[in-house]
Amino acid sequence: MRLQGKVLRLGILFGAVSLLVPVCAAAQTPAAEPDYSRIFTKQDVMIRMRDGVRLHTQIYAPRDAAQPLPILLERTPYGIPEDAKGSTSKLRIYDELIRDGYVFVFQDIRGRFLSEGKFVMLRRPRDPRDAQAIDEGTDTYDTIDWLIQNVPHNNGRVGILGISYGGWLTVMATLDPHPALKAASEQASPADMYLGDDFHHNGAFRLSYGFEYASEMETDKTNYAFKFSTFDTFEWYLQNLGALSNANSLYFHGEIPTWNAFVEHPNYDAYWATQAVPPYLKRVTVPDLNVAGWWDQEDFYGPVKIYETLEQHDSQHLNYLVVGPWNHGGWARSDGRSLGKIDFASDTSAYFRARVQAPWFAYWLKDQGQLPFREALTFQTGSNQWKTYGQWPPRERITPRKLYLRAAGGLSFDPPRPEDAAFESYLSDPAHPVPYRHRPIGRTYGVPGWTAWLVEDQRFVHLRPDILSFATAPLAENVCVAGDLVVHLFASTSGTDSDWIVKLIDVYPEEQRPDPTMGGYQLMIADEVLRARFRHGFETPEPLVADQVTPYTIDLHTNNHCFLEGHRVMVQVQSTWFPVIDRNPQKFVPNIFKATDADYQTATQRVYHSPSYPSYIELPVETH
Repeated sequence: MRLQGKVLRLGILFGAVSLLVPVCAAAQTPAAEPDYSRIFTKQDVMIRMRDGVRLHTQIYAPRDAAQPLPILLERTPYGIPEDAKGSTSKLRIYDELIRDGYVFVFQDIRGRFLSEGKFVMLRRPRDPRDAQAIDEGTDTYDTIDWLIQNVPHNNGRVGILGISYGGWLTVMATLDPHPALKAASEQASPADMYLGDDFHHNGAFRLSYGFEYASEMETDKTNYAFKFSTFDTFEWYLQNLGALSNANSLYFHGEIPTWNAFVEHPNYDAYWATQAVPPYLKRVTVPDLNVAGWWDQEDFYGPVKIYETLEQHDSQHLNYLVVGPWNHGGWARSDGRSLGKIDFASDTSAYFRARVQAPWFAYWLKDQGQLPFREALTFQTGSNQWKTYGQWPPRERITPRKLYLRAAGGLSFDPPRPEDAAFESYLSDPAHPVPYRHRPIGRTYGVPGWTAWLVEDQRFVHLRPDILSFATAPLAENVCVAGDLVVHLFASTSGTDSDWIVKLIDVYPEEQRPDPTMGGYQLMIADEVLRARFRHGFETPEPLVADQVTPYTIDLHTNNHCFLEGHRVMVQVQSTWFPVIDRNPQKFVPNIFKATDADYQTATQRVYHSPSYPSYIELPVETH
């Protein structure tokens, strides 16, 4: 979630703040920095909230404005870094909007950097019946009210936007918006920190992210970096941390509130339910541009879930969705032509900023132009083309098809046969977990690796004995999917708890031009983990029956990808993904955060692919 704060400080972003991450989609030679001091007049103010707390705010008004302008507001927990001439470097991601003419406002949220008050991670929305209560929504309301009354030559309209934690703050502003708030763009906002965003996925704890982000945000008012004793955090988490119960006894000593909340709320209880965004989204109050990236390593679940939830109440057609081939916040920086080694054949980020985001705000805040697309705009990877839809997921020309796991590592649209082997098996050992990306694995923020790990070549773990791989023959024609991908898995374990991680992969042909090194590349298209104790619901964990075949449904979320002719489709199944996901002890314990090192044990895993237990992935295949 962390996008802007981390990138701009050249060391880190909340991810949700999901919180959260650097917004660079590809390495580039930086362009010359504009002299913003010649473009804008700057004003530094402390705006008083309704409870007396003052929030640090910077206002940048264009020097040459010939007419009243709308205001664009960004609120952040990551600080407002400044360049050598005293202007904030945050302006760098708004070049297209600067050319259109806006008053830009940046604000430190309550309790962070130069703002007064107490910081509360993802502060819950207030009870509207309590006239004295405050939350991020009231702080935004009070800020807009002050700006409209005190910023000269504004046109009475305000737009708000932000990425990651800033995206979540944008959503909070729309729950009970100020009348002057006329447009919002939540980008990579978390929606539920237990089900699919920064801190957990389907109840499985995102260890490296949760550990590092909580300590960063709650050690002091700035962006603290935990001091690892080894560069390779894979080794540190395995040997120096060990069981999660060691975190407080050895390092945090009960002083990190969010970590304490992880420990005390291991299941989906009121703590997580009241923090989740969807229950508050009961109406669409302002036009909302939801933005997501297919390879967002922090908050892909959030913006799509927010769009889907708002869509249920969108009688006035104010709810829109854009998804591109980006990592967390990758649309805000670079040209977006590539991510890692994957080339998209066009400047996707530049296209979004100039052809989508700028026209969007001009339409709602200036009455200029037309809306840039109908309802949903997605970049179809593989075919590398933008596609527009009247709704998402699309329903027209979509046929659900089952792609079955088969014996001997096969994958086919034909179901299993009785004469084939019934299952494949592997030994899952928490003492030797599968790394989630190439080692050495540096800290989450501040060193390369985290921002593009979802597009790493999966051959670095292919053929490990604790991973099962199933692949089709080379495709005779394109297979393009648009919509929700769902895995139906039949599996057993010799333990009483387990994690099941499933990855959908596009395997390139062996001959690739112009880059031969891309031959056989295994590109992960979708992925997810399910903690088996939550197979019947996330509120009450249940142990497994050892060696009993159990059905699982694993949502790989929505996607738009074309597996091209000559490529192969692959599905990989594994039980560890370290340290992005904490290790499951594989023995049921009431609370994994309180498990000891002695609780972790090996387990024999079986994945079934027989007529009685046909594991498959359901694909929404485009038809013509």
